[in-house]
Amino acid sequence: MHHRFLFAGTAAAALLAGCQATKPATTASAATVETLGTTAVPAAEFAYVYRKNNGSDPTFGTKASVEEYLDLYTNFKLKVLAAEQRGLDTTQAFRQELDGYRQQLAQPYLTEKSVTDQLVREAYDRLSKEISASHLLVTVAPDAAPKDTLAAYEKAMSLRRRITEGGEDFNAVARENSDDPSARGSSGNGGKLGYFTAMQMVYPFESAAYATTAGQVSAPVRTRFGYHLIKVDNVRAAQGEIKVAHLMVRATPGMPAADSATAKKKVDELYARLARRNENWDKLVGQFSEDAGSAPNGGELPAFGTGRMIPSFEEAAFKLQKPGDIAPPVQTPYGWHIIKLLEKQPVPSFETMEPTLKSKVSKDSRSELNRAAFLKRVRRENNFVEVPAVKEYVLAKADTSLVKGRFAYSAPAAATGKASKTITDNAALFTIQGQPYLVQDFLTYAQQSQRQRPAGAEPRFVMQQLYDQYVDQRLTEYEKSNLENKYEDYRMLVKEYRDGILLFQLMDEKVWSKAIEDTVGLQQFFAANQASYQWGPRVQATVISAATPVLRRQAQDYFPNPAELKTTVTASIYLPVTEGIPAVLKFQPRTATLLPASKAALEELAGRMLEADTTMLVHATASSRAKVPAKLAAQRQAAVEQYLVGQGVRAGRVKLMSGSSSQAKQYATATDVLLLTVLSRNPTLIEQRLNEKSPLAVQIQQRSFAKGENKVADKFLTSAPGLYQTEMDGRFYAVIIDKQLPAGPKALNEARGQATSDYQNFLEKEWLEQLKAQNPVKINRSEVDKLITK
Repeated sequence: MHHRFLFAGTAAAALLAGCQATKPATTASAATVETLGTTAVPAAEFAYVYRKNNGSDPTFGTKASVEEYLDLYTNFKLKVLAAEQRGLDTTQAFRQELDGYRQQLAQPYLTEKSVTDQLVREAYDRLSKEISASHLLVTVAPDAAPKDTLAAYEKAMSLRRRITEGGEDFNAVARENSDDPSARGSSGNGGKLGYFTAMQMVYPFESAAYATTAGQVSAPVRTRFGYHLIKVDNVRAAQGEIKVAHLMVRATPGMPAADSATAKKKVDELYARLARRNENWDKLVGQFSEDAGSAPNGGELPAFGTGRMIPSFEEAAFKLQKPGDIAPPVQTPYGWHIIKLLEKQPVPSFETMEPTLKSKVSKDSRSELNRAAFLKRVRRENNFVEVPAVKEYVLAKADTSLVKGRFAYSAPAAATGKASKTITDNAALFTIQGQPYLVQDFLTYAQQSQRQRPAGAEPRFVMQQLYDQYVDQRLTEYEKSNLENKYEDYRMLVKEYRDGILLFQLMDEKVWSKAIEDTVGLQQFFAANQASYQWGPRVQATVISAATPVLRRQAQDYFPNPAELKTTVTASIYLPVTEGIPAVLKFQPRTATLLPASKAALEELAGRMLEADTTMLVHATASSRAKVPAKLAAQRQAAVEQYLVGQGVRAGRVKLMSGSSSQAKQYATATDVLLLTVLSRNPTLIEQRLNEKSPLAVQIQQRSFAKGENKVADKFLTSAPGLYQTEMDGRFYAVIIDKQLPAGPKALNEARGQATSDYQNFLEKEWLEQLKAQNPVKINRSEVDKLITK
């Protein structure tokens, strides 16, 4: 159990609590806003949905707004009607999915708004302080028997007396006696928790901490973990929140050591450029940060406060004093971060934080108070009546088998003849709005819900706990079953989800999946609308970005200049590739037959040449010093070329050479080998070579560029093939234009995404026309006009 086990979860609720204040459900009006064929659309339904989705729009209530939304809603209802006519609302899959959403949507209505409001205000008030505390834990299960609970409490009190009356050190006592493993032993933390604020600990613990004076030890406080003694070490004003930006270089714990070292080298170089050379933050973040979510926005992150970030990141961030200050690189499990302070913010206003706090309260352990208040209300509203004599009859059935989790029960046959005055298992244990809940149903529940309890647990106490659970569940179920009658908002929300599920199923069939699967239809649509899918001017080019003119020159030398190739043969530089490449290819003695291992190596090399690196060249060298007949050497070279070409490699990428290789002198006189050299002009390899001293020295992009895709390439979109140089934002660029790609029609594979989206829109429009023909739309203009208020 980590010492942060007390920290509460922060998952947001799907909807805010407090729905009891919503308008109660009313009987729907018989008026209709329109009919679709023979199906009427209630005017009250349309009015509700229109208000919900347009109420805050400045054009709300205007004729244009009402008419536009009616058109959208009509199309929506036509699709839902088509799904109903297909029977999609009767399938088991649909019912299961809707029931799942219904359960989620019900949650905010199964709460108590007044209690929620009190808890939200209390949480906000506590956020003004941060507490540093230590704790000592005596574990006891939440449902422990009274005697076990008492024993744990007395142990906690005894330890408290050792500290408060005996003068012993709190942390020393915690190391010896706490049931929190992180506190125990010489290497334990003595129960120290560091600083925390509201909503970060389970609620009872938080309340006790905030009620305890600095330097004092609390009375034992009960949580679901057991009894805690809390020593408040310090109380300080809340640090508030800070907003920072960061530049991240990814480095995960399991990455290779070489990659990790490269990441550290890169982040150190970036920090030096920011802190010492005062280079532009936004420019470097945009070029080098590997946090894709924040890099386009200068690395800016949402504001955060104490306990809400990874500790190392949070600590470094809060040490920054003035906006613009930059912290040295700090490591987290995600990588290395350079942090820049943007602003410090006080605790936000209550109005700003209220929605977030409501969401947290609905999931926080303090929600138990809310649930208790909710159950108390529904008992009263739903006329819960308990029958004491029958309850006593049930409790008396508890025995040691229930403690062991072996309680067995069989419901009796239905009673016949005259009613008996004695209590039977068919008797009502309690009623909800007059509806009886029988003894036999509860005992069946007890059998199904039982579990083994600690030895010595009291059977009657265990049965009482099961009874309380059963009552709470039945009250909640009864309330759930009546939500649609009590709350208009809930009823309409369920209907919205119901219709949405049906719409999704049919839209997928008629539009979304059809546009993807109907390849013939897509091709015909694309051909008919070819004018909409055209390329603008483009160039096939290599764009080199370098930190200095010297580095730019070194990088561009690897790539041939197309303008020079017209008049002279210019040999560009290639890099030798050795990783995964055998130094020699071996043959059977005195033959041109490759050994199996060498053949497998060539097969793997062919795959790399065809997919991973299309710039690779292969040199197969027959050593002039080896005592091999010239004819056999030539046959072996030819065998290598034939094998690679047979795998799909272009013949011009395989060169057959003679002479000794300086890289394989040890094989110079070998008689049954060919020396193998592989060269590459892969931009990634060139980047790695030129960035050995500085990870930011050179960046290379090699592809086709359309207007707007690269601001440097944009300057040369209309230029003839050749080498061009420019300087921008402190970087030195070389742009090598290989060829112009003229404006003209796109192929389907080049515009598939946009064409598919357009085809979906076409299919939807065509389908709607069919639906309107099948179910003619008739508008009730008088009801529509009632919504026009401006």
